[in-house]
Amino acid sequence: MGSIGNDETGADENMAAWLCGVNTIRMKQLQLPSLGNKEVKVRIKASGICGSDVHYLKHLRLADFVIEGPYVLGHECAGVVEEVGCEVKHLVVGDRVSLEPAIPCRGCKPCMEGYYNLCQNVKAFGTPPFPGSLAQKIIHPEEMCFKLPENVSFEEGAMCEPLSVGIHACRRANIGAETDVVIMGAGTIGLLTLLCARAFGAPHIVISDINGERLTMAKKLGADECILVSMNNEDIEEEVRLLQKAMGKDIDIIFDCAGFSKTMTTALKATRAGGKVCLVGMGHHEMTVPLPPAACRFQYGW
Repeated sequence: MGSIGNDETGADENMAAWLCGVNTIRMKQLQLPSLGNKEVKVRIKASGICGSDVHYLKHLRLADFVIEGPYVLGHECAGVVEEVGCEVKHLVVGDRVSLEPAIPCRGCKPCMEGYYNLCQNVKAFGTPPFPGSLAQKIIHPEEMCFKLPENVSFEEGAMCEPLSVGIHACRRANIGAETDVVIMGAGTIGLLTLLCARAFGAPHIVISDINGERLTMAKKLGADECILVSMNNEDIEEEVRLLQKAMGKDIDIIFDCAGFSKTMTTALKATRAGGKVCLVGMGHHEMTVPLPPAACRFQYGW
């Protein structure tokens, strides 16, 4: 998490972090569009660095999204309203806000049905070709800016976006007081999914990762069991056994917050018959998983 845009000098400047090549970031000006009637100008005070930003930094692509020229990253952000359009009704200069990074078209079938997260014409910070929020200032629709209570910091406001991922995952998986959970991946999304699962009432949570320091943090945040795993496919069967042993009973739900072929294979093998595997992370551009064993969860008795 970093803080940017705190320099109050140079009111007309808008420096941004531009990705100019693999592992190459340069600070350059970002020209803002004219302020629309229902838009606000926000001075960014805090911005998170997402796994997707790191993917772009290292590979210049994430799944089917490819960066083909200098590009501004970032989408987890919060800041202060500096200017408002003439038709803005609910925000005023000085309001502290957290920003929803996605701007839906509001006219397609998913949008009209209330599922703007499924909009195929969405414009989103940090998703090519739309520039991101790692800048001093941005222009954003009023309706996609949400006031922060005084007891919520800018850093916490920036974390609202990844937090929403964990909430959405727990809602989709119907987490409750009778669902035991395994989380694969203890990065930001994995840890926030852990917190959300506990808040949703999950009684027993096991989390795994290849990084021991991440697991130490997971333990501090309330994980019941932490399993250190490897990146080797040869270890899948042993890790399935370790996860099941750590749970102590059948595994109801596994959240794959890493999104690799190995983690998904492990999840499909470890979850009980009739359980759920929820893909949350997106680590691989393509994934190879054993679907037939997942679809056929019984043993022949003859």
